[in-house]
Amino acid sequence: MSESVHILGVRHHGPGSARCVAAALNTIQPDSILIEGPSDVVDLLPFVIEQGMKPPVALLVYVPDEPKRGVYYPFAEYSPEWQAILFGLTKQVPVSFMDLPQCHWLAMEKAASLARKAPDETADDGEIDQEGGTELEEELDGEPRPDDEAVRASDSPGLVIDPGPQDPLILVAQQAGFSDGERWWEHMIEQRRDGADVFRAVMELMSALREQNDISRPMEEHREASMRQTIRAAIKAGHRRIAVICGAWHAPALADLSHEKDDAAILKGLPRVKVSATWVPWSNRRLTLYSGYGAGIESPGYYHHLWNSAGNISANWMARVAALLREQDLDASVASVIDSVRLADSLAAVRDLRRPGLAELNDAACATLCFGDEIKMRLIAEKLIVGDAIGEVPESAPMVPLQRDLQQMQKKLRLPPEAAVRTLDLDLRKPTDLERSYLLHRLAILGIHWGQKQGSTGKGTFHEIWHLRWEPELALEVIEASIWGNTVAAAATARAISDAASAVDLSALTRLVQSVLLADLAGAVDYVMARLQNLAAVTSDVPHLMDALPALAGVMRYGNVRQTDAEMVGQVVDGLIARVCIGLPAACSAVNDEAAEGMLLRVIAVNEAIALLQIERHLDDWLRAMALLADQQNLHGLIAGRCSRLLFDRGVASAEQTGSRMNRALSSAVEPAQAAAWIDAFIRGSGQVLLHNAELWQVLDAWVSGLTEQVFVPTLPLLRRTFSTFSGPERRQLGQKARQAQRGGVVSRSKSGGASIDFDVERADRVLPLLATLLGIRTNTQET
Repeated sequence: MSESVHILGVRHHGPGSARCVAAALNTIQPDSILIEGPSDVVDLLPFVIEQGMKPPVALLVYVPDEPKRGVYYPFAEYSPEWQAILFGLTKQVPVSFMDLPQCHWLAMEKAASLARKAPDETADDGEIDQEGGTELEEELDGEPRPDDEAVRASDSPGLVIDPGPQDPLILVAQQAGFSDGERWWEHMIEQRRDGADVFRAVMELMSALREQNDISRPMEEHREASMRQTIRAAIKAGHRRIAVICGAWHAPALADLSHEKDDAAILKGLPRVKVSATWVPWSNRRLTLYSGYGAGIESPGYYHHLWNSAGNISANWMARVAALLREQDLDASVASVIDSVRLADSLAAVRDLRRPGLAELNDAACATLCFGDEIKMRLIAEKLIVGDAIGEVPESAPMVPLQRDLQQMQKKLRLPPEAAVRTLDLDLRKPTDLERSYLLHRLAILGIHWGQKQGSTGKGTFHEIWHLRWEPELALEVIEASIWGNTVAAAATARAISDAASAVDLSALTRLVQSVLLADLAGAVDYVMARLQNLAAVTSDVPHLMDALPALAGVMRYGNVRQTDAEMVGQVVDGLIARVCIGLPAACSAVNDEAAEGMLLRVIAVNEAIALLQIERHLDDWLRAMALLADQQNLHGLIAGRCSRLLFDRGVASAEQTGSRMNRALSSAVEPAQAAAWIDAFIRGSGQVLLHNAELWQVLDAWVSGLTEQVFVPTLPLLRRTFSTFSGPERRQLGQKARQAQRGGVVSRSKSGGASIDFDVERADRVLPLLATLLGIRTNTQET
């Protein structure tokens, strides 16, 4: 290695590494800084010192023609690379990335994905492994293998070394008395506050580990060759004090610059693809190892605390823990905070550590502030150890027009991106809330699921409940959706028209109609409605027609509330209801159990939709169809039972008529399975009809009482499933009613002088003590 090159091997997200890098740069005073990162996005580095840039953020490199294929390079404030960039830009020192350009990397990944799709055709292009893939399929430094068109968070910045089961740092950690390499590195490097030069020791350690552990991956040689070539270019350019910041595992490989021809041969002829890049906000949650990020860390919030906290780290941390607990109305006294700090220091001493780490702080907080409560510890982990911080990117950063329009809409409507889940209760009678609803529905049409719409709260149709959470990946979804237009409204309109043109399923098209009207896309309504009318006119499948009705009914009912003209939907709904009512009896004939269950759900949904519309002629047509089905011969019990229930609920069928239908359905001439299906559909979801109608109760009671043991046993599971749909109070009242009816029946028989029951009282009495013991009841005999 040239004496002009200073290699600083780091962990890519760590306050100790960042502090050591800052100290080393101040000592070296470099005239060139080279950082492990994609060398084809160097023009984005100046934005780091722009006003409005707030980490955590990430560089996003993607293929413009295939936006789903992209790579993120995350940075936190305590990332050594971030501090090196800040140093170079503020000191006006040239700063460059030196890793393999993403134009080559993404092209090689594309070749690997094509090889997986057609292994037979690519067998001559590379060595095929046992799973049918080429060597290029594997990722670097423990990253998961991407699927086609997948997006990944790059390991560059990445881990110190490969984090898999072959992690050689585990051996070093175990020799030092630590359970894993993560803890060892944290205590040796990340807790440092003196900025001591540890890079020579890191170089020696990694050199020894590389000699004894061969865990290299196929593309790693391309990366290291690219980094060495960049270092050589800096030397040839006349730089005399070159600082190289790279993952510690790569440091020994960059020290030997003697094989220039070999590196040139490795990089010769690499495939290339056009790429674009931008800065996007990142979040603490996405910096964690558990998010799937191969270079992730366990505690981004705690590391931020280590980087920014001055004075006593433990005391400041425990004060934050106490403040968090108090915000949740939980006890956290000053005395408990003092005890927790003392306990953390004691644990560090017992464990032979220089100072308490996160494990010691957690143990102390659990014992003195949380009193062993796991729920409180999860709160601390979520809010403090990980945290919900999300970065910001300056407006001057390059963006596609759709990104910029969305950003402006977020500011106008006061909906900033947030990493934590935010519940948004929109009152659609208010102009701002209505505009927010339009934006969220338009983004949903574009496939940008920033918000998840929740169910109704019972406040009326003028309310919408949304759960918002901004994920970093949404930035790529916005870029992908930019092919449809430069504004959210224009892009959603174009996407809706395209989806309508390709739709072949009536129910999907009706959902699209609902989405278009809820999003207030006037430019797409006419086309989508015309497409719906044409498709509905040629659809003869009654189940498909039934599937389409609920969404359209919601549009008609909801449209006026949202100030949306939904009258055009009425003509389509009229035709659908008429055709459903005419074709339903034939569609329900000769169906098996599975088809009958599906038809039952459709009948329920259509009934609710027609009730929602409150149009008398539609309700009359529907009830006539229900009456035909209720009395139709050989109709499946599920459908016949529900139709009878709907007629009874609407008052079209009296209790006597319904009781007569039930008697016929439950008669001995009917198969027990069909009878059970009838009663299942009749009472499913509500026991009130049985609680308040004695005649129907008696019919059902007589049927159950008349079942033989051979029939009752296979029928019982279905009845249990049916009664399990009732609420707890309903089941309790039904049980009480059954018990009272049974007692009443015994008394009436004894008083009426009916036939005596052959009952051995003395034998039954012998069972009572054992039964009382099993039930935990103390009898008078036991008390004496």
